[in-house]
Amino acid sequence: MPLNSKLRTPENLLLAMAFIMPLVFSVWMALLNNFVVEKANFTGIEIGLLQSLREVPGFLAFTVIYVLFFIKEQKLALISLGLTSLGVAATGFFPSVVGLYLTTIIMSVGFHYFETVNQSLTLQWINKDKTAHFLGRMLSIKSIASLLAFSSIWLLMEYFSWSYKSTYVLFGGIALLFTLFLVVSFPHFPQPAEQTRKLILRKRYWLFYALTFFSGARRQIFVVFAGFLMVEKFLYSVADVSALFLINYIFNWLFAAKIGKFIGKVSERSVLRFEYIGLVILFILYGLVENADIAAVLYVIDHLFFALAIAIKTYFQKIALPEDIAASAGVSFSINHIAAVVIPALLGMVWIINSSWVFYVGAGFAFCSLLLTFLMPYAPAIGNEFRAKEKIALEQAQ
Repeated sequence: MPLNSKLRTPENLLLAMAFIMPLVFSVWMALLNNFVVEKANFTGIEIGLLQSLREVPGFLAFTVIYVLFFIKEQKLALISLGLTSLGVAATGFFPSVVGLYLTTIIMSVGFHYFETVNQSLTLQWINKDKTAHFLGRMLSIKSIASLLAFSSIWLLMEYFSWSYKSTYVLFGGIALLFTLFLVVSFPHFPQPAEQTRKLILRKRYWLFYALTFFSGARRQIFVVFAGFLMVEKFLYSVADVSALFLINYIFNWLFAAKIGKFIGKVSERSVLRFEYIGLVILFILYGLVENADIAAVLYVIDHLFFALAIAIKTYFQKIALPEDIAASAGVSFSINHIAAVVIPALLGMVWIINSSWVFYVGAGFAFCSLLLTFLMPYAPAIGNEFRAKEKIALEQAQ
């Protein structure tokens, strides 16, 4: 049945893709640890290498600009979505060290290329005054997909005793079918500006690059160490950790769009300043907390702050030349993943000495980000990327 022409809009394509990716990726993430231990006899060495391999395509996301010489961004987003689906569907068929490394790389290339191109298309297709609210809606859609994936896994494997292989194939297959449906249902949408087809690092974007780097560092501390704290220090079970994830996704579902709308009404400078002050306090409390219930509250609040990071994207959209968005999306994704490659290994050694120090380092990252917000202009725009330029413009106007 063909899709109604009124529904075939760039916004709906972005939202549909935003639903499919977390639906299939959440399944891969949720089953991974149990699958590799039970079926492939992984130890900490193998799982550590697998996670490092998974992050390498993110670090190399800048290479997407060279792929765009041959494939348009919209088509590349759909191909990447299909590649992720194939990687997840194939995972259950290769319960070995080499097999899991290969399927992980396939899945990860698709995932990171998709996320890079999807960000670029969003900033190109959505009007600047609507971007923050739209990104909030996307977060809500992603949360619904993740909730559906987690609840379905629990139902299928707990009550119907589905195998890992069957579950991977089911969700990978569904995601692939959804992707094919999008391919045949949506036309190719024109790009507002012809994109630069080369790797670029512009001085005018330095503040965006710095904010992106520290954002990646903060995310790694949350993803790697906050959850580990729950298990190691407070002895959370799999069910307890799953419940925390569900609470986080429910909050995102309910509030992400509202947070995005709020960001659209106030300055990015104010939103990010609020976020980073909150994160400094949160990370310090992580280092001090001795109560499991308080730690869980901190974990949920920490996850909610992720929605405020939308402001970094809307800030960049306002200062970027329209033709730079695709190339800069790849570069920023790579900058974000510098931390993913380095931080876990370095802070893992610190963790052995004193786990609280890891979170104090996180507070330091957040404080650095806070200092950077004082350099953000009140009204970011092309030619007004940071405060020094804004002051010069005001002095000249006077």
